[in-house]
Amino acid sequence: MNTMMQSYVSIDLETTGLNPKTDKITEIGAVKVKNGVIKDTFETLVNPGRKLEPRVAELTGLREEDLSKAPYIAEVLPGLLDFLEDLPLLGHSVLFDFSFLKKACVNEKLELDKQAVDTLKIARKYLADLEHRNLDFLCVHYGIPHQAHRALEDARATDLLYRRLTEQFYQSDDDLFCPKTLIYRAKRDTPATNAQKERLYRLISQHKIIQDVDIERLTRSEASRMTDKILTKYGRASEHGGVRDGNPDTPPQGDAG
Repeated sequence: MNTMMQSYVSIDLETTGLNPKTDKITEIGAVKVKNGVIKDTFETLVNPGRKLEPRVAELTGLREEDLSKAPYIAEVLPGLLDFLEDLPLLGHSVLFDFSFLKKACVNEKLELDKQAVDTLKIARKYLADLEHRNLDFLCVHYGIPHQAHRALEDARATDLLYRRLTEQFYQSDDDLFCPKTLIYRAKRDTPATNAQKERLYRLISQHKIIQDVDIERLTRSEASRMTDKILTKYGRASEHGGVRDGNPDTPPQGDAG
């Protein structure tokens, strides 16, 4: 028989996109519940080291100037991990949020292993007849106050949704209400080399490209992708500004004769 989860942290993230391998966290919100009572909250913006795409800014209402002043994820993680304690997580499509946190922790050589309950999975089983089961729709369905796409507000709404779902559907023999281990395999990214960063700075200067990422915080794979993108668009440029095919680090030869 499964015991209903009474102590947990309801968590939500805002991110630059949907892929934890290439996208970054921009906001974290969490609500700590112990024995059914909200005990504390956690909220912070996170500097993603890149400019927000217009669609993300419009969706979340986050502003570039706010994120540029926010701490980087490496500064945020120790405090967040302390806040989470050894409590299970609660989330709506919780593996999405966990995957971003796991990736960030692996990059910083920190441990993060969690169990969780997913309100989306509960809704898919018991509310299959509804038109949608995303958090916005379910909040309207249950009359839950909700400011969508801000992390702490989504975490609060998920907590309230969980309470409504347990009141209506909880059964002791249904393991959807029992925390299960979250599994996400994350590989640690290595920082870009000095040679990669110098080459990018050179290409950006040569082609007068508006820099929309923090070069100093790129990983090796990100630096490689960015370099390839520039070279594909502009061609291979010499350190003296000429454009040619071949090795960009070899100066162009003069005319014969």
